[in-house]
Amino acid sequence: MANILIVDDDPAVQLTIRLLLERAGHHVTVAGDGRKGLALFGASRFDLLFLDIFMPGMDGLETMRHIRVLAPAIPIIVISGRSITPDAYAEPDFLKMATKLGAVASLQKPFRPDALLAAVDGCLKAGEPEGSDVSSGHR
Repeated sequence: MANILIVDDDPAVQLTIRLLLERAGHHVTVAGDGRKGLALFGASRFDLLFLDIFMPGMDGLETMRHIRVLAPAIPIIVISGRSITPDAYAEPDFLKMATKLGAVASLQKPFRPDALLAAVDGCLKAGEPEGSDVSSGHR
């Protein structure tokens, strides 16, 4: 069981992810924007973070930069509702950009429940001591 923070401005997305994670046995906290997410992150210990890229106020990429300063090693899964366009040059690939900035995985909305749970399991397993050097984030 993990303590997971969801930062997304869409109540339907918050509810969907929360229900899936709680059914899988995780403890879930929700924030509606980046500033609230940072405040919650600073007040508690989380094992995993879901972060929407496009939010009013502080967007997901800016929020991720702040989180990385506080906790360099926490797994972050970014989510985006921007459509996948047939023309790859129509707009930047924000999910790819986010993974370059330190996100461990990305999900395109709408996502399948099994894809979400697989991403969570993969991130949590990658963060276990036997899978990696726990101190690698503190250089």
